[in-house]
Amino acid sequence: ELTDEQWGILEPLIPVKEPREDGKGRPRINNRDVMNGILWVLRTGAAWQDLPDRYPSPATCHRRFQEWQREGVLEKILTSLADDLKERGKLDLSECFIDGTFVSAKKGGGQSEDQAGKGTKIMAMADRFGLPIAIHLESASPHEVTLVEATIASRFVADKPRRLIGDRAYDSDPLDEQLRTQGIELIAPHRRNRVRPKTQDGRKLRRYKRRWKIERLNAWLQNFRRVQVRYERKVENFLGLVQLACILILLKAFLDEF
Repeated sequence: ELTDEQWGILEPLIPVKEPREDGKGRPRINNRDVMNGILWVLRTGAAWQDLPDRYPSPATCHRRFQEWQREGVLEKILTSLADDLKERGKLDLSECFIDGTFVSAKKGGGQSEDQAGKGTKIMAMADRFGLPIAIHLESASPHEVTLVEATIASRFVADKPRRLIGDRAYDSDPLDEQLRTQGIELIAPHRRNRVRPKTQDGRKLRRYKRRWKIERLNAWLQNFRRVQVRYERKVENFLGLVQLACILILLKAFLDEF
């Protein structure tokens, strides 16, 4: 559960709804208890209805979670944490990494969006330190090259990365040109079957050796069991869970807990 120090950072970023003017309705359960219940589901991967009795009811936690996701509260928390880390020099966009991972879908989650893939692709971007700076969800079918710009657009910080490093899947001259117009340098090893002239400088490709940082970020995300498999039918709900996982990762960096 959230420590007092962690909650002290999150509490000001989560709105507190005022009681109804007519006095009707049940008293609203405090945000900290609800957040702890949501995080229990995120970490264990269990169903909402399996929430232990020490937390608010499953309906309350799920409803509040959807409310926070719908109203942009989770995105606001991500932006606030990322901006503060950047100001303190703990977030660096001079060298960023991108990668996509596939998450299978169960019980119909995501299948209406992509009957062929029956799953979701999580596009993640990490900064020079391996911290999350962007998350984008898509169906399983599109190639990762086509999702780069959407991933950049979903970043938590205002500034764009100066260099973006990916694996051979991102070796694309059109993508290289598109990013160059935005002031972003793409660094990716050439595919073995490439027929066009080489465009990558061997010295710059040395940065590719640090690509393990995005792989570590993906491993961190997979530590949250509810992110390993998509059960949510609505992509917005699954995105909210991934955003919560990123919030906890940034929160650890904020408090120097790594």
